[in-house]
Amino acid sequence: MSGDVFDYVRPADLAEALDMGAETGSAYMAGGTDLMPLWKLRAEMPARVVDISRLPLGDIAADANLRLGALAKLSDVATDTRVWARWPLIVDAINASASGQVRNMATVGGALLQRTRCAYFRNDALPCNKRQPGSGCGARTGENRGHAIFGASGACVATHPSDLAVALTALDAEVELAQAGGMRRVAALDLYRLPGETPNLDTVLEPGELIAAVDIPESDGALSTYLKVRDRASFEFAVVSVAAVLRVEDEKIAHVRLVAGGVASRPWRLAQCEAALLGQRPTQAVFEGAAALAVEGAQALEHNGFKIELLRRAVRRALETVGGKT
Repeated sequence: MSGDVFDYVRPADLAEALDMGAETGSAYMAGGTDLMPLWKLRAEMPARVVDISRLPLGDIAADANLRLGALAKLSDVATDTRVWARWPLIVDAINASASGQVRNMATVGGALLQRTRCAYFRNDALPCNKRQPGSGCGARTGENRGHAIFGASGACVATHPSDLAVALTALDAEVELAQAGGMRRVAALDLYRLPGETPNLDTVLEPGELIAAVDIPESDGALSTYLKVRDRASFEFAVVSVAAVLRVEDEKIAHVRLVAGGVASRPWRLAQCEAALLGQRPTQAVFEGAAALAVEGAQALEHNGFKIELLRRAVRRALETVGGKT
């Protein structure tokens, strides 16, 4: 099975790529680890594929901050000694993703822009508003074990699959976007849209715009962990995941970030948990209380109610890990 025939072009530079990408029906391709499977399933049917894999956007630079080029391979990022020494959360998230073979091809930008694993999206015989607007959301009343408990709408209950996006959100990363008119920056969290009535729009990227780089600030001595709960030990997407970043000063929590994956259409920041933790001593009781707040507002579907308790326990365990209580 495969999609329709498409034109293939390889731009000489970024400016040419942006011009080509802005034309209706164009899609960018770097590693191709998401686009090509989607094309075979007819979930993506570009009229033209713009191959950006040879553009000079693959650098990894670590000074006061970390800068990851959008075309940096995930395997290169995960084995860079500067990254695992100073930003180990990124390494943990990458190593929890896909397989070694896929990580050798997949890029930072592609990992952030990969599309949902929802079976309704990836089967053109089933209704899916994300793939075909107006066709309905089959998952809402169908098989929805892996679907969202936060931020869903009547039009879509899909989740975002990226492990790296969860980690970068917890690290307060910013994404640099390139367009014909210049560059702009957005917070990693703000890269993604909630589904609302337009679930076919995953991100805030404009037509022809692409990710150029990701900038991550220094961790300032914070401890971190990435906890991923999945159905099998490798090459599997998260049922629930939690990225936790915590720094303790004078025996009190001075900085904390908690972001969940596998529960919404974008990385889901647990701001109410963070607020409850700031200024507190890192005790078991404090962690238990914060974990209980993590599930406030969760709305289960018929088959995914177990995610609520699973998320609560995952948050508690992640906090215990970074807070030295295990």
